[in-house]
Amino acid sequence: MQQILARLRGRSDTLLCYDDIRQQLRAGPVVERGLQEIPLDKIVGSVGRSDDFTRSFLPKKDSDQERWARVKSAITELKGMPPIEVYQVGDAYFVIDGNHRVSVARQLGSDTISAHVTEVKTRVPLTADDDPSQMITKARYADFLEQTNLDELYPDANLLMTFGGQYKVLLKQIESECRLLSDGEDGRCVKENWEEAVKQWYEQVYLPVIQIIRELGVIYRFPERTEADIYVLLSEQREELEEALGWRLSPEEAIPALIEQRSSRPLLSRLLDSVAPALDDEPTTGRWREQQLALQRENHLFAKILILFEGIEDDWELLEQIVGIGEQDNDHILGLYVARDRQDAEREAVQQMRERFNARCEEAGLAGEFAVEIGRVDKIIVRRAAWVDLVVINLTNPPEIHPLARMRSSWGTIIQQCPRPILAVPNAVPSDHSRILLAYDGSLKANEALFVATYLAVRWRRELTVMTVPTQNTKASSIEQAQAYLEQYGVTWANYVVREEPIHQAIIDTAAEFESNLLIVGGFGRQPALRLMLGSTVEHLLREFEQPMLICR
Repeated sequence: MQQILARLRGRSDTLLCYDDIRQQLRAGPVVERGLQEIPLDKIVGSVGRSDDFTRSFLPKKDSDQERWARVKSAITELKGMPPIEVYQVGDAYFVIDGNHRVSVARQLGSDTISAHVTEVKTRVPLTADDDPSQMITKARYADFLEQTNLDELYPDANLLMTFGGQYKVLLKQIESECRLLSDGEDGRCVKENWEEAVKQWYEQVYLPVIQIIRELGVIYRFPERTEADIYVLLSEQREELEEALGWRLSPEEAIPALIEQRSSRPLLSRLLDSVAPALDDEPTTGRWREQQLALQRENHLFAKILILFEGIEDDWELLEQIVGIGEQDNDHILGLYVARDRQDAEREAVQQMRERFNARCEEAGLAGEFAVEIGRVDKIIVRRAAWVDLVVINLTNPPEIHPLARMRSSWGTIIQQCPRPILAVPNAVPSDHSRILLAYDGSLKANEALFVATYLAVRWRRELTVMTVPTQNTKASSIEQAQAYLEQYGVTWANYVVREEPIHQAIIDTAAEFESNLLIVGGFGRQPALRLMLGSTVEHLLREFEQPMLICR
């Protein structure tokens, strides 16, 4: 009956075989621990008699039941029993001698039993609660340790997984490190380099990712998984994303997709949409800033910069400007061409564009990657923006005045939905961004613009002017809030201006007065429907402002 109930509950009623466990967990030296009282519920197996008893030590055979009755009678009459003998593996015990005594003690309701204990050291600890599937996983972990010696090289290392079959992923990565160390040996992993490859992989590949996982609290999103599980999930997720995007990604860039991906949609749309908003939604204001601060990037906000290529000569002027910016911080430049169809994507001119882009990045000593995707420009930019820090677009077709024309413009979608700051450059106009104008109204999006302006002023000692226009929704005192924030970070050289005129005109006039060559603003303030009817300050500026404009959200 007990075996039937165990099956119905999905639990194993099998007593573990010590010899199997000893081999699977790579048993090592033994230590005599002497006579102890051990918990009966920690006894999970037997040496040589695992087939004769259930997990709770009830005898399976009639002959054993007769002996069980004799043992019980003897114990009852003598008021006690001699100690049993056990092996201890982790916090689990295996009976060497005394199986019937264990059985009787359990049936009599005892909690403990006296035992002569011999501890068996293993590469992987066993617990009394481990089920057969967990045993398989631990056996594979022991195999991994046997091949790598990680537990001896790093005694505190813990790479136990619940995905037992995924140690091959880790071994493959170590083999790649070994091949790199064995350069010149026909691409083979030389045995003499294996230990060094294990150390290099653990210290330079595995541990940095685990540190990110800990800092971002990823493990709390997956309480049933281990750190090594998350590492493998992240590695596989990253490979899929890189294949879909055509770009290389850092581990932390793959984390949002790992956390939020819950869908069975096709790979590209599923992975990209997992961190990019749907086109009828807005990304949360301030999310990008929070992510950058969580990753401790406050001294390098724009590590990855995406440039949209249109197949015109201005593309290369724009690239030159971004290369100049990228050289200051060794940024990663990502080029993107959005093709109308497959025929467009496969044109020789597009291939030449890729080659010229790669050559320029290589010449500048910058990491550069170029991707081609077919589809709508606005959708593709919004999706891919989630994997970069800044989107740069040549402003050749600004939003038009009429509502119907604005509905057809991709700019509305990009500004409203893009989860990253956008640098709009009118006709690739040259600028060194040395004189910044911040338009500030105290709103949440304006605070994001203030954050970026402060970074640029402090990081590159840029000139900065802050201006505001009092309105029904904006107090004149807003500029004092901006000043307090800037001075908190040591920016004491900024100019502060309050103007009484239409907002977009006030911005243009202030920029002219201070010869500003970079405007920083927050994104749309109005709701989409109202913006389509009445327009927005940002759209006015995109049409009329003749210098680069950084739009934050």
